Amino acid sequence: MADKLNKTILIADDEPDVRTYLQTLLEDNGFDVILAENGKEAVEKAASDKPDLVTLDITMPEESGSKALKELQVNEATKNIPIIIVTGVDSRYKNFIHTRKSVDPPQGYFEKPIDREEFLGKIKELLNIN
Repeated sequence: MADKLNKTILIADDEPDVRTYLQTLLEDNGFDVILAENGKEAVEKAASDKPDLVTLDITMPEESGSKALKELQVNEATKNIPIIIVTGVDSRYKNFIHTRKSVDPPQGYFEKPIDREEFLGKIKELLNIN
């Protein structure tokens, strides 16, 4: 078990197994975790709880990760929170996100199943953790 880092990560994914896996991985590495089951809940929790980083799945009920990404980027309270996409959607979708005029690219993009070390490395890079 890693030392507490006092950094909070919001995980938004509609699959309970994925949420549990990411939560365990992040908590085992010293992060606090907030969970959301869809994009709408993710946007609400990001605004109220102010996590240090958000992970978003693309395909979720109620509100997609793409829509949540846009909402987080335009909301004054959440626009500076780094966002990593963690999805089962093929990486070609990554280019689609980048071509949408109203959406800035996310700070990271990982296809499921993720590479644990690469994923943790990207989070640590974005949060300036050595």
